[in-house]
Amino acid sequence: MANKKNLTKIIALAGTALVLFTNCSGNAEKQGVKSGHKDTSATQTEAIAGDSSSAQNYSPIDTADYNKRIKALANGDTTGKWPVKNQPYPINGAILPFKRIVAYYGNLYSKKMGILGELPPKEMLAKLDQEVKRWEKDDPNTPVQPALHYIAVVASGDPGKSGMHRNRMPDKQIDSVLTISKMRKNMIVFLDIQVALSNIQTELPQLEKYLKLPNVHLGIDPEFSMKDGTLPGKKIGTYDAADINYCSDYLAKLVKKYNLPAKVFVVHRFTKKMLTNAENIKLRPEVQMVINMDGWGEPDLKVGSYRYFVRDHPVQFTGFKLFYKNDLKKDPHRMMTPEDVLKLTPKPIYIQYQ
Repeated sequence: MANKKNLTKIIALAGTALVLFTNCSGNAEKQGVKSGHKDTSATQTEAIAGDSSSAQNYSPIDTADYNKRIKALANGDTTGKWPVKNQPYPINGAILPFKRIVAYYGNLYSKKMGILGELPPKEMLAKLDQEVKRWEKDDPNTPVQPALHYIAVVASGDPGKSGMHRNRMPDKQIDSVLTISKMRKNMIVFLDIQVALSNIQTELPQLEKYLKLPNVHLGIDPEFSMKDGTLPGKKIGTYDAADINYCSDYLAKLVKKYNLPAKVFVVHRFTKKMLTNAENIKLRPEVQMVINMDGWGEPDLKVGSYRYFVRDHPVQFTGFKLFYKNDLKKDPHRMMTPEDVLKLTPKPIYIQYQ
């Protein structure tokens, strides 16, 4: 089992283990880290995040307001694809579309995987507070739900003891993220999975004790789902609708068993093949699906990626990722602003900063 000192050393040695992707849809840069996995008791976890075992009464949704908001998110769409037809109303306590989620992404062991691990917690949260204010200013009709989006299973260039080229982060680090989230009222947490040579059916159940908490949600990254055995970083991976349906069914069962509010489920995408048979994805009242445009690059490239790989393949809700560094690499060397993103059709209701 690697301790914190060893993990830091591994990151320093293997910082470029995964390659940089460049394609017509945008780019993605992710790095792998290596760790052991140490169990903590469910009691300790729930003490950090709040007890999820007792029945709770979550606010019922206002269906008229829901209809009004998803129509507004369609942003004048003329294709007939948005809002998505025949989608179920979510169960009580649903976040979307009543709030826009603004999340900081990363891993506490690495300053290169995202803003979440790049800055000390207090500084990171203060910067997130500023982004929340920007979004609330530019879209005053949509309250912001702040979030931390933490990579809990990390694809790696190193095979590790399992040989799966994926590393499960130790529970104590996930607990640390939950503790940081408590520094802001009602903040939520996403746990993100990069399976590499493993598979989602193996990795998802490992996080159940966290996902059964009411404030913890799920993200999965097809980019690092290497179904053909190719090493992560050599090419872009893929998930099928069957994988997505497995996850949403798993989450729905947790919601029912533990009397939870609807879970938000984020799937990253910046190419067509990253998500196959998207039209077969099943929507459930217990799970709110977000397809998140995950590519980096200049604004025109990002807008094109969003149009071709998210807008044109509707599932339910949409997301958009903004990169503090990679989006500045090419002309015009600027990040898209909230005002820019709100012009997209449909309007993203989940925003992620890396």
